[in-house]
Amino acid sequence: MNSSQLHWQPEQLRHVAAAPVTATLDLLGLLPSTRFPDAEVLNHLAQHHRPGDWQGPAFKDQGGYATSETRYYEQIIAQDKTIPTREQSWHDLFNACIWLQFPLTKRYLNTLHMQDITAHGVHPRTARRNHITHFDECGVVLAVPAGQVGQANNLLNLLATHQWAPAFAENRQAWQNTLLPFVFGHANLEMMLQPFVGITGKWLAVVVEDDFAGLPPWQQRQQLDQALLARIQQLDNFKPARLMPPLPLLGVPGWYPLQDAAFYANQDYFRPLPPGKGQTIQLPLGK
Repeated sequence: MNSSQLHWQPEQLRHVAAAPVTATLDLLGLLPSTRFPDAEVLNHLAQHHRPGDWQGPAFKDQGGYATSETRYYEQIIAQDKTIPTREQSWHDLFNACIWLQFPLTKRYLNTLHMQDITAHGVHPRTARRNHITHFDECGVVLAVPAGQVGQANNLLNLLATHQWAPAFAENRQAWQNTLLPFVFGHANLEMMLQPFVGITGKWLAVVVEDDFAGLPPWQQRQQLDQALLARIQQLDNFKPARLMPPLPLLGVPGWYPLQDAAFYANQDYFRPLPPGKGQTIQLPLGK
């Protein structure tokens, strides 16, 4: 069954979906809802969870647009300050969830898209727009407290060189204090509704304050949003190639229940580093 066939039964998701899905819906207070959230609900959540700092854009049900509308998605966001949101769409719901958590970064991605669209047209996509889209759909942010950067670089190097068992299993406890993972890619959240071996994201590491892990969840998102925006700018706004290494999402400690030695030994999922693969310019973090 694909996500388009899943009805709004959030309590059942607790038994089926990967942990980041239910954590995201729970953060936004959506699990008690009796119907699929529409644009009105999402706009209410923006005002409820981000009072005083939500600057839009507003969510708008896809059915509210004229049938003659032909502008590209990113153009509508930039020009109308509205986000086209398909009714009953898990993909668009999770996109809204990311907007609500990381509005500064999402607005900046739209700005980068529009820079390239203005300069080069909508089609074909520029290489940078492909990179932006990849992060937007599949990104995972690894938050590193400033005092943990040294240890984090060791772990990030394990990830970058595909040393999966040491990175995930042997350093399992480090994933709650040295590396704190957050799903940014809404397509990955959609796929994690019914998790399957093969789901892979792309990671981007950022430095946060030392007290980050102890902050309330919405303060964490606000700080991470600011740090992520600064990090994207520092890394030349997605222009470099091979910026974001892959991350097998079900390997992240706590995100999947079947994380035994045999699971991490599956090289069809936890693939070795291809010969000649270059190092990411993200490392060392804090340089």
